[in-house]
Amino acid sequence: MRNKTIELQPMVSEKSYAMANANNKYTFLVERYNNKIEVAKAVESKYKVKVESVNSVVKPGKMKRDLKTYKPRRERDMVKVIVTLKKGDKINEFLKI
Repeated sequence: MRNKTIELQPMVSEKSYAMANANNKYTFLVERYNNKIEVAKAVESKYKVKVESVNSVVKPGKMKRDLKTYKPRRERDMVKVIVTLKKGDKINEFLKI
């Protein structure tokens, strides 16, 4: 098994900002090949918090056209991950973006 690092991209929108304040749920974008257990460990190690649950939704890649050949191609699929933290834990960097 290869040693892979998970790149967590905070996904900040009005809905995710409201969920972070009200329900202690934070939203991240990760690559398609990562699973929930690996994402939970990455969030715990990076932000020093305790993760209770992880929910994931696949976001399909958008269709784009190549500028030279005008052939359609599809961007990579991403996974939107919603992480619920233990009561009392916060990710302050998420809200500063």
